[in-house]
Amino acid sequence: MRGAKSAKWVTGAIIVALAATACGGGKSDGGSDAKGAVDPNGIFSIELGEPEKPLYTGDTMESNGSAVMAGLFSTLVDYKADGSLEMINAESVTTTDSKTWTVKLKPGWTFHDGTPVTAKSYVDAWNWNANVKNAMGLNSWFADIKGFEKLSPEGEGAQPTSDKLDGLKVVDENTFTIELTKSVPYFGHKLAYIVFAPLPEAFYKDTKAAGQKPIGNGPYKFKSWDHKKQIEIVRYDDYKGPNKAKNGGVVFKNYTTLEAAYEDLKSGNVDVLRQLAPKDLPVYRDDLGDRAVDQAYSAIQTVAVAFYADQWKKPKPVDPKVIQGLSMAIDRATITKTVLQGTREPATGWVAKGVLGYQPNAVEVTKFDPAKAKELIKAGGGVPGNKISIQFNADGGHKEWVDAVCNSITQSTGVACVGDGKPDFQADLTARKTKQVKSFYRSGWVLDYPVNANFISDLFRTGAAGNQGDFSNKELDAKIAKADSAATLEESVKQYQAIEKDLVNYMPSIPLWYYKVNAGYSEKVSGVAYGQDGDPILTGVEVHK
Repeated sequence: MRGAKSAKWVTGAIIVALAATACGGGKSDGGSDAKGAVDPNGIFSIELGEPEKPLYTGDTMESNGSAVMAGLFSTLVDYKADGSLEMINAESVTTTDSKTWTVKLKPGWTFHDGTPVTAKSYVDAWNWNANVKNAMGLNSWFADIKGFEKLSPEGEGAQPTSDKLDGLKVVDENTFTIELTKSVPYFGHKLAYIVFAPLPEAFYKDTKAAGQKPIGNGPYKFKSWDHKKQIEIVRYDDYKGPNKAKNGGVVFKNYTTLEAAYEDLKSGNVDVLRQLAPKDLPVYRDDLGDRAVDQAYSAIQTVAVAFYADQWKKPKPVDPKVIQGLSMAIDRATITKTVLQGTREPATGWVAKGVLGYQPNAVEVTKFDPAKAKELIKAGGGVPGNKISIQFNADGGHKEWVDAVCNSITQSTGVACVGDGKPDFQADLTARKTKQVKSFYRSGWVLDYPVNANFISDLFRTGAAGNQGDFSNKELDAKIAKADSAATLEESVKQYQAIEKDLVNYMPSIPLWYYKVNAGYSEKVSGVAYGQDGDPILTGVEVHK
């Protein structure tokens, strides 16, 4: 869900297969764009912003932290390009009814401190992350598991009555079972998310220190974190997973602007970029040649509504027709073609391309129609004050398109619109979480698991971790609950497709466009590829002498 994840706070009866992960032009054999022989112990650098919070598996829900955690931790499973599960730390994940799941671990795995990864390592970690007293932002991801309400009771100030999820049982050193409150046919796919990673015994001895110096079970181990400057991770040679690192480690270099990162790439001071600023899009292909990356991934940009803001709740809640009208006032085709240089594709729904259940042209309100836009806004009672603002993080290359969206809305409807820039992603997220957004905010979402439920339930369900705008509708919650308990994954996906089409009647956000990775890498590295979540695949990068 990313800031685009969880930016990450950036895929028969199922409509499309997942798009295959593509290489950004590098060659794993050390192609012509690289200099010298491969150095298996070579270190490379990546552009990154400062993570929002300490590095906890239960609280890392934005792109800067997620990029680091992907190297430090491995989960039970991952997913392949066709949407099927790949076993990573798990030997198997099985179920006969989608309600009770059995997990068997691959033996011999260790944490970076040398202690064994066991079934208890998973069960203890999930219990800790789910407990409301530990204030983990992703604790709602355990709500499917029996007994969650005891660890995270409803009501402000309510205290947990247990420290263990009733549905988790350790069978033996390498086996545990998961009992859910109801059938969830895509639960196996959810296990790919970082919140379901294991934690070592050392974590609980000093949890505060663990957030600054995480001990994981992934292909890299933590080395250092110089706040707002860089984070360094190094290869873990005893790693037992299928994705062993082909390099010696990664330095995540902190940048406050994408423009500065691109200048450093051109001068050889950083090796891999995750994204470019709009101003560099017209020239980067000429600058970088076959080291330029242009690849689709499963993420969507939206403008979300801060429903708690006085503008939308006083004197009465906003009519969805007003939000529909603002959506139809946005000329997505022109903005993506000009401001974004053709590097984005206008969205036609809320579910990103490349996930199970994506459906083209899901709704009509993403079409540009100024006359209809004015008609809908008037029918909904108008925009209070006839003025809106869109909050965004100024370090993410968003100002240009926010200005363009605002201009389109104003020209089409007469509603004044201004950008509300925050200096960096941390400040933007803080304003969201402390409910300081005045009107709208830029919101991006990248898949956590490749099922359409991730773009609906995890964003718009009441109380969901990704629901930062306080959207809540009991009718929609009931439809989501029904889709979650469908008999099969295929049926659940179909029900979520119907829910997506119905979202037009609620308008929890305004879909804008589907993301692409527009980035590049230096002559020092090859084998650079980007995953379906848009992040560089760290382990496959080869460094040249």
